[in-house]
Amino acid sequence: MSKHKKRNKALILMIMGIILLVGGIAVSISLGAKNIDIHTIINSILSDNNGINTKIIRDMRIPRALAAALVGGFLAVSGAIMQGITRNPIAEPSVMGITQGATFMIALSLVLQRINPNLVLGSFSKMMFAFLGASISGLFVYFISSRGIKKVDPVKLALAGTAMGTLLISLAMGISMYFNLSQELSFWIAGGLTSAKWQGVYLLLIVGTIGLIAAMIMAPKITILSLGEEVAIGLGQRTNLVRFISLIIVILLTGASVSVAGNIVFVGLIVPQIVRGLIGADYKYIIPLSMLFGSVLLVYSDIVARMINPPYETPIGSLTALLGVPIFIYLVRKEG
Repeated sequence: MSKHKKRNKALILMIMGIILLVGGIAVSISLGAKNIDIHTIINSILSDNNGINTKIIRDMRIPRALAAALVGGFLAVSGAIMQGITRNPIAEPSVMGITQGATFMIALSLVLQRINPNLVLGSFSKMMFAFLGASISGLFVYFISSRGIKKVDPVKLALAGTAMGTLLISLAMGISMYFNLSQELSFWIAGGLTSAKWQGVYLLLIVGTIGLIAAMIMAPKITILSLGEEVAIGLGQRTNLVRFISLIIVILLTGASVSVAGNIVFVGLIVPQIVRGLIGADYKYIIPLSMLFGSVLLVYSDIVARMINPPYETPIGSLTALLGVPIFIYLVRKEG
């Protein structure tokens, strides 16, 4: 595919994605235990009245829809970066133990809050714990998989991440059972957007903007690295440094996402694979399109999760797992 054709195709996909995303956000805001028409939604956004519908839309529905879009996009970008730096089509943040590290630290924060309610204050503290957990587990897995100072083994990276992720989730479950916190922790393990508030959206926007700018700067280097270790070294690239910076970006995006929506799996696997199939292996296009279509996937998954068994909600992580597992099996079979 020529550069001109690729750019045009990326533009068409971008326009389609934006239309789907805007439509999905509008449906997400109008849908719920109390159905609200589009006219009321527009009035609630533009006017200053303090009616019940306005409060529902401004304080619950809009933050939830925006959080779904941002979390989906960030997880998809994280997955795309992971697949590029490991050259492994089944790599995503949960494969490296990053999401599980964040979940484990949230479990610890719940324990500390149970022991001393003044020690952990509100959702922002949980977000900081999630960042800490994602950072520690991600960096630990990175250094375990390093062969000496100059080389990181992609296979060891995936294996160490899977082992670390299983250990951390097991520890989190054990802690929650011992301290009788299973119900509180189940939200973070299953994943969901029920508790998404403006505070979480602001955090996602701040961290995500930094992460996305860094990802776009690193995109050409990730493209070269995805062609192979020897090719990248031959072109003068410092492969270990590129992997390390990329891992920091993944930790930022994943830590913010898990702290708001819990452990949502397979978004980082599904979306980059579809985008790569449509546009090719150039990360200059893969990263922004993964952001857009990851947002679309999670917004519509959230809508479906609310429609399956109203007024109750199906955990959104279960839906993405239902979509992701068949694709995961297909990719494993294909690679085999």
